[in-house]
Amino acid sequence: MQAVAIRKTQRAPYGVHVLWLAFAAGILLLVQTLAATAQSRPSTFADLAEQVSPAVVNITTSTTVAANAQPGPVVPDGSPFEDFFRDFMDRNGPDGQRPRRSQALGSGFVISEDGFIVTNNHVIQGADEILIEFFEGFELEAQIIGTDPNTDLALLKVESDEPLAFVPWGDSEMSRVGDWVMAMGNPLGQGFSVSAGIVSARGRALSGSYDDYIQTDAAINRGNSGGPLFNMNGEVVGVNTAILSPNGGSIGIGFAMSSRVAENVINQLQEYGETRRGWLGVRIQDVTGDLAEGLGLEEARGALVTDVPEGPALEAGMESGDVILSFDGVDVDDTRGLVQQVGNTEIGKEVRVRIWRDGETQTLRVTLGRREDAERPVPASVNREEPPTTTDFLGVTVSTMTDELRQQLGLPDSAEGLVVAEVAEDSEAFEKGLRAGDIITEAGQDKVATIADLEERIDAAKDAGRKSLLLLVRRDGDPRFVALTLDQG
Repeated sequence: MQAVAIRKTQRAPYGVHVLWLAFAAGILLLVQTLAATAQSRPSTFADLAEQVSPAVVNITTSTTVAANAQPGPVVPDGSPFEDFFRDFMDRNGPDGQRPRRSQALGSGFVISEDGFIVTNNHVIQGADEILIEFFEGFELEAQIIGTDPNTDLALLKVESDEPLAFVPWGDSEMSRVGDWVMAMGNPLGQGFSVSAGIVSARGRALSGSYDDYIQTDAAINRGNSGGPLFNMNGEVVGVNTAILSPNGGSIGIGFAMSSRVAENVINQLQEYGETRRGWLGVRIQDVTGDLAEGLGLEEARGALVTDVPEGPALEAGMESGDVILSFDGVDVDDTRGLVQQVGNTEIGKEVRVRIWRDGETQTLRVTLGRREDAERPVPASVNREEPPTTTDFLGVTVSTMTDELRQQLGLPDSAEGLVVAEVAEDSEAFEKGLRAGDIITEAGQDKVATIADLEERIDAAKDAGRKSLLLLVRRDGDPRFVALTLDQG
């Protein structure tokens, strides 16, 4: 036992000491790394909340709701209650009802010391009176400067004798998935409240053409709408707008309109009282793999032009069937990106638009109009009468256009093309959405009005080695392209 005890206390060889020193150094390095990582995580949001709170506001709106005209209670003549009910109805207006006041709650934030305030359009929509409550406890009435339903943003203005605390915009493009963010607002009417989380995702789209939402797990509830989403520098990177929830409460999926979109919209509202977005004047759809093959494109990207009404693009020579590959020097990946880029471009600017047409690229110069201007209808084309004939191709039965078909389908006298009479349910055409009553106006990017036109387009596609035939189909006036696989047998 003693010998064993002695061996346990003997000095270790030199090499063992070196290994232990290396191991200890590794442990020290690991501890330092973990400590540095821990330091990047905020220990508290208290300083940030204290810094920005004076610029965050609660919003209360009041709206007059018209009374519904409903019949009052029926009282038999001579009833002892007749006089009572008559007096009651007189006091409460016609039909025993009178307009009532409805209130709603929301949030917002001050962006300038002279009293400009940002919120959501749905917070103040239809309001007769807007009351702003500040963190310090005072209240001011606000006026609407401008709204943008497309992005659900609104700009308000209050008048104050003293400069107001305000918060700056941040760059949402610098926000990364996983970054810390803090939301502030008036959830469920509970007053000034703070919640924190991370950026869960970026570039989310909900329903609008200009959507660019930041998704966050910071708690956002009803009443938070219009409030700010802050980065750790106290800058606004988003405007809290919506939540995804089965029960109306936060489940950790909230959406804030990015400052990239919001700041531009608010600047326009502040300067003009309305938005002024660029307008190209085309209808477009995404380029899928089969459409790319039918168009002869090497990759499935860009925006396929389905219609060119009267406007800037038509004046510049753009045609249905063109694929927009780049706009103002920026590559176009899909329709959503193009719509946002065009909308953010200055009205009246001449831009270069690179397109794909007939197997080669071209560059057009387009002077942008204003999107808010109403688009006028496409000029009517020349009416062509053809004897009614039908044919079957690729699972689709088509008929030439007749006056009777135009009347049955509610089409104008100028309508041209081939009418889809029937679609086999086991066909690729049915799978891709073709239905009886659709109008095929183009095949292989050329107009078709007769069966002979269609057969010519099919033969030309096969001779060119195409694996699919590109059709331009209209339904209820809305155009879209469909590519159907050709039978090469």
